[in-house]
Formats: sequence, structure tokens, C-alpha cells
Amino acid sequence: MAANNRRMSGKKGAQVGSGGQRRKGLEGKGPTPPAEMRKKHKKNRIATAKAKQAARRPVPRGRGGKGTSEMVVGRNPVVEALREGVPATTLYVQQFIDNDERVREALQLAAERGGINLMEAPRPELDRMTNGLNHQGLVLQVPPYEYAHPEDLASAAYDDGEDPLIVALDGVTDPRNLGAVVRSVSAFGGHGVVVPERRAAGMTAGAWKTSAGTAARTPVARATNLTRALEGYKKAGIVVVGLAADGEHTVGDLEALDGPVVIVVGSEGKGLSRLVGETCDFRVRIPMPGGAESLNAGVAAGIVLYEAARRRG
Repeated sequence: MAANNRRMSGKKGAQVGSGGQRRKGLEGKGPTPPAEMRKKHKKNRIATAKAKQAARRPVPRGRGGKGTSEMVVGRNPVVEALREGVPATTLYVQQFIDNDERVREALQLAAERGGINLMEAPRPELDRMTNGLNHQGLVLQVPPYEYAHPEDLASAAYDDGEDPLIVALDGVTDPRNLGAVVRSVSAFGGHGVVVPERRAAGMTAGAWKTSAGTAARTPVARATNLTRALEGYKKAGIVVVGLAADGEHTVGDLEALDGPVVIVVGSEGKGLSRLVGETCDFRVRIPMPGGAESLNAGVAAGIVLYEAARRRG
């Protein structure tokens, strides 16, 4: 009976049957969220206004043109993209999200990078933005990539007193292969990569990640018509070399790699298209004594770029 009186007395302090709720109330709730994520804060209002203004702004097109904006969806993909330095404009975080380690890391990385708007949004809005994908409460908006013009790659090389070393991709549709090629071009002193405007991989978040940050210093150009772009290079005195399994020359014997050259790499399955193959000055093959039928674009480009860099000293 004494216990019942104590429970009904209204006195402060621990009571029978509390289940430790008071103790839980004393536990910390984690670090204070950034100002941009706090409702009614001035920075939150500014970030929201900037994001809305950017969404309404039309996308300009320069000589090389721009791609389209992209959404990276899900906690792990968002964190990985931020770790790899993928360019981003806005990090959307779901309201009342379960604040686990990945969410905290994403917020911290975005804050440390600077220039990334932090916006809180209700789940229905994130569902609409991602077309119902499993976003897990995190969505990262990647801005359109600013492509160079094919002529700009050669001009920049000549301005630096160097012979152009360029890789062109014909029918390569996997962004990871594009990212790997960009990484190889950067590693071996190349001057950029050319991709067709249609039916080809573009500089998406996946390509940025695979490039391991080298996309920030190695330009990618987009050609409306790859064949015409290669013909333009030839008129400028640049040799066009295509990789083909039935090439007349081997990579190690081709002296053309000493000078200004464009290396054309086709898709792993189909190789070079007919018109592109006919445009090439030389068709070369990579000897493969192990018996493999083909190499993916990233590996093939790396081998030829290494040989070109070796010949150039």
C-alpha cells in the first residue's frame, strides 16, 4: 500500500514503473545540426532560397555544352560520392530522419566541403524527386558537367608546348569505364578525353567516383559527331590511331605514338564503328598471349597511354 501512495503522491524523483525513462532523457542527442538544417535559422532560409532559385534557373550551353543534373540516392552512395569529391550543389535530408553514422558523416562532409546547400525535406518530396527510389532519406544533387570542345584539348596542349595526347571513346556506355579512362589519361600526361554526344557515357557521379578525383583536372570534351571531330584533328596534323583486335600494327611498334596523336577506343563488345574505323590513320592491336578476346576500354586505353608516355620520355 505504501508503494501505491508513493506512486500517486506526485512527488519528484524516480517512481515505480518508470522503466528508466528519466535516465534516457538525460542521454545526449548527438551533435547540434548545422545552421542550414535548423528551421527558422537565417542560414536555413538562405539555403532554401538559393536551392529554389537554382532549380528554376535555365541551363546554359557553351561551346562544349553541359550535361544534365543528376541525383545520387541512398545513404552509402551519397557518403561515397562526398568522400570522392564528386561536385554537388545540394544535400537533401529527410525530416525526422534516423540519425545514424552515415547521415552524420554526410552532413559533416558537406559542411566541410563548403558550397553545398543543406536542405531538409519531407519524405513525399524526396520520393517525388527520385521517382520513388529507395533514397533512405539522403539525396545529393550533382550539377551538370561542363564539357570542353574537342578543339580546346589540342589547343591547350599546343599552348603548353606539348604534342596533344588525347583519347576518344567510340560507343563506350559504362560511366565507370569513362572514369577509368580519365584517370589513365591524367596518370600518363594526356590532355583530355572526347566522347560522343549520343549513345555514350557521360560525366555522371559514377564516372567522377571512378576517376578518383582526376576529373577535376582532366577535361572531357563532347563531340556532336565523333567522325567529324576526328577529321578535324587530322586536318590539324594529329594522327588518329584506332584500337582494333584485327589491327595491322601492334602498339609497341607504332612510331606515331611519339607525336601528336588521338587514341580511339571502341566498346568491349562491338569495337570501333565502321565510319570511325575508316577515319583512323592506323589500326593497332594489343598483343594478348594469354588468349583473352578483348579488354575493357579503361584497361586498353591505359596500356596504349603507357606506351605513348614511355616513347615521349
